[in-house]
Amino acid sequence: MTKSTYIENLQFVLTVDDRDTVIRDASVVVEDAFIRDLGPASDLAERYDRGSFDEIIDGAMMGMCPGFIDSHVHLSETLSRAVFPDNLNTRAWVFHWAKPFYAFITEEDEYWGALLGTTEMLRAGTTCFLDMGSQYDPGITVRAMEKTGIRGITGRHAADNPPEELPRGWTQEMVDHHFFPDASTALAELEDCVKKYHGALDGRVRCWVNIEGKEPCTLELHVGARALAEKLGVGTTYHLATSLEEAEICEGKHGCWPVTRIGHAGGLGSNLVIAHCAAVRDEEIPLMASNDVKVAFCPSSSFKLGKGATSIGKYPEMVDAGINVGLGTDGVSAAGNMNLMRQMFMVAGMFKDARINPTAFDARRALRAATIEGARALQWDDEIGSLEVGKKADFVLFDLDHIEWSPYYDPLQALVYSASTATIAETWVNGQPCFRNGRVQGVDEMQIKRKARELAAAAVVRAGLHEADVPTETALYDKGN
Repeated sequence: MTKSTYIENLQFVLTVDDRDTVIRDASVVVEDAFIRDLGPASDLAERYDRGSFDEIIDGAMMGMCPGFIDSHVHLSETLSRAVFPDNLNTRAWVFHWAKPFYAFITEEDEYWGALLGTTEMLRAGTTCFLDMGSQYDPGITVRAMEKTGIRGITGRHAADNPPEELPRGWTQEMVDHHFFPDASTALAELEDCVKKYHGALDGRVRCWVNIEGKEPCTLELHVGARALAEKLGVGTTYHLATSLEEAEICEGKHGCWPVTRIGHAGGLGSNLVIAHCAAVRDEEIPLMASNDVKVAFCPSSSFKLGKGATSIGKYPEMVDAGINVGLGTDGVSAAGNMNLMRQMFMVAGMFKDARINPTAFDARRALRAATIEGARALQWDDEIGSLEVGKKADFVLFDLDHIEWSPYYDPLQALVYSASTATIAETWVNGQPCFRNGRVQGVDEMQIKRKARELAAAAVVRAGLHEADVPTETALYDKGN
């Protein structure tokens, strides 16, 4: 049976369409999972009988924008919030803290972490995400998504190039599970995952050929993942050019920086989303643009780990060159949060300040990066990322009676620079209110928080991350592998 909702007299709708249309005094009609109509409230009032709707929402003190799209997140890390110290560079963070954490989390840990992470996302207005993938099986994330109602892409984390000697905190069991014996074995497993989970939950779930990337993956796996994804009609994502240290080690071993190395091997393409991509040279930007590569920029992660976004990052230049740049939060331990509104605020200002140029990046670009550009990166822009007739009804409703919106004139400026997630009244996915009346529907938030605290505390102790001698520097992969 068709269900229809009439959201009337909204103060504004930020459509984020091709012209960034802003509709003042607007109304929206939602029919099942789709936007049936939207436009000036007076026009819709003439076209529809209010009595024909199943639900009518008074939007007089509300504003609407598309649901936010997280282009890079690690749901399997959600239980590691505020565990790793903030004096680590990227490589030490990964090899001496994240890997031991992965080695000791269980499938139960991953499920509750994914449940907690998607709950946090919906509270923050995020309606869709690109997850790097489960340490075990994508079905764990799918079960959590079924509960919360969110939309997203997941996969199976994979690598094929373990270090010659296992560092502190790594276990042979983790290596045997996480590192496949070769690229072909890894790709066969990833293909099975795509065939099993792609399109699950009536299309809310997509599954990609995701790999870890960087030093833990061979060149064959980097190139093969994109080729397999193309064959299967999906995408792939992996970490690359994440820091200056990674780029310099790559140059020492292979004579070029990471993006160039993958490009020379024929591994770049339109179905590839590079996570971070902080260490890029000017001459690599045309290479990326010509191959229609997508980028997921994670401002909070760059700030916490010192990746160099404001010093060596080329994100404004990428956008100017036509490269699709979406926003990601990364995992909560790397970034501290799953809040894309915080990422928008940061990206809208950080390059203005770094370049001493107020036009380097702006609120319009920030919102597009968090919505339609993220949808394009995820190959989902035909259905989500903007508010247009015929697209999915994925959107955020803001409480404009909140102090952070009082007063405002330009809703875009207020959204990016003034408002926080505290002003979110509702988050809708697929035509359903997933966050409403102060809670995420379909889950017991108190139980999730209690379970997450219990499991996280145990995992930290099992991994030995509470001890004082965990390394904060690394030489892993510097020369070998």
